[in-house]
Amino acid sequence: MNPNGERLRLFQGYGIELEYMLVDRTTLDVRSVADRLLTDSDGHPSGDRQDGELTCSNELTRHVIEVKTTDPAPSLSGLADLFQAGIRRLDREAQAIGVCLMPTAMHPWMVPEQDTELWPHAGHEIYAAYDRVFDCRRHGWANLQSMHINLPFADDAEFGRLHAAIRLLLPILPALAASSPVAESVITPWLDYRLQTYRNNSARVPSLTGQVIPERVYTQADYQREILDPIDRDMANRDPTGCLRGPFLNSRGAIARFDRGSIEIRVLDVQECPAADLAIAEFVCRAVELLTRTSPLEYARQQAFEVEPLVATFGDVIRQGELAVIRDRRWLAMTGISSNGATAGEVWESLLTRIEREMEPTALSRQATERIRFLLTHGPLARRILRRLNGDLKELPNVYRELCQCLVDGRMFGNE
Repeated sequence: MNPNGERLRLFQGYGIELEYMLVDRTTLDVRSVADRLLTDSDGHPSGDRQDGELTCSNELTRHVIEVKTTDPAPSLSGLADLFQAGIRRLDREAQAIGVCLMPTAMHPWMVPEQDTELWPHAGHEIYAAYDRVFDCRRHGWANLQSMHINLPFADDAEFGRLHAAIRLLLPILPALAASSPVAESVITPWLDYRLQTYRNNSARVPSLTGQVIPERVYTQADYQREILDPIDRDMANRDPTGCLRGPFLNSRGAIARFDRGSIEIRVLDVQECPAADLAIAEFVCRAVELLTRTSPLEYARQQAFEVEPLVATFGDVIRQGELAVIRDRRWLAMTGISSNGATAGEVWESLLTRIEREMEPTALSRQATERIRFLLTHGPLARRILRRLNGDLKELPNVYRELCQCLVDGRMFGNE
């Protein structure tokens, strides 16, 4: 909503959420102390604490803090600096109790069964209900940090355009943002192990997550019938307390919130510093906008694109990142590539060229462009972490200590 209470239209506002884990400042082990940092004016634990244009909050576990825009920002310009200042303030507070914030999408040696404490304060009934149904002391629930991007729509027509474009791009987002190659001190086969675990975290009630890539629905009525109603029916059988009801249960990779008039993109791993996160956010938003500026015929083709091939590409990209080869000629054509195959990284390079050629010169800021070119040259953060480890797991503490310092310094990892 704008200050007049009217719905924001496409790309008139942006909501950004970044999640971080609290760890011991010396050992980097998980510390469940979020309620010591999130307090109200009387010093009591609070799930939300507003800090001007930013709000700090907690969801589910005591070891995670989320930093988000308090209200939709009219532009992504300047948000990296805003978040960086907020992170530094949080770091000073965390230092007083012997902890720091750890970036990346997964703690590399956390054992969720041992290290998880659910949030025990306001809202704990919902988290307890989630735990009863799904067992939240697992990867995919207790060990995952992401960036969420919220994009507005004003009506069904705009929702349809936005949802169609986002669906097409979701499968290749991990090629930019994968930052979770290690879990429980093991190098996994996936660059984005967070998403691999996320795909299956709601397997007991499959309707919650679906196949992560959303179904072909482009109106509020269809979305309610095809996605939200089945979730409520399934959860009514699983949760007789009634705590788990409503649109917030939808856990797909992009979720529509019609009460807010927005779609939230959820498949982006959090990066090593806000500058990297916001560069990716700018790039993704401009790529989505590019795909919404299409002819009626091309829009119809976007709408008709099936879930299954998108899911197959998504699986390849969360495993191989920017090196995953995509051979779906129809999908490649929709992103502007006329060939029999291209890597996910090459698709993003093509989209960057198209943004620079087809959109206004200021569509992507100079700073974001420089950081995206660094990512496209050196790979996503997961690739750079593995390169630094070079197979030596004894280096995990040193690598992640440097990543924690990157977060405070506001610099990209591997950019010496």
